Amino acid sequence: MVEEDSYAKAIDVFVEATATRDPERRATLLSRAVAADVVFWGPLGRGVGREAVEDFITEVVHGHPSGPGRLVRTTRVDAPGEWARFGWRYETATGDTILSGMDVVHVTARGDIDEIIVFAGSLT
Repeated sequence: MVEEDSYAKAIDVFVEATATRDPERRATLLSRAVAADVVFWGPLGRGVGREAVEDFITEVVHGHPSGPGRLVRTTRVDAPGEWARFGWRYETATGDTILSGMDVVHVTARGDIDEIIVFAGSLT
């Protein structure tokens, strides 16, 4: 349970970073939650470093054709060891769900995320 709580803190700071439109605040939040050399596996491919995560947030989350949206964690954090997963949804400013999925993250002993794997959409 302790792992899940500490992992949830890092994940929630990451989710908060996706919601902010202020680049300085986003960078500060990401520096608290994500390792500088994070490996990010997103729907558009693989990127390395916080800049890759910031670019994804700017281009995909805030640049979505439906307008800027936000990522919302929809499940508890399940952490069987150093890996954790959580459900999410991407919603419009009015709260309509555009997409949902699950992320799997690797959390270091320092408590920051050094790998993020995004699974968008259902497996049906």
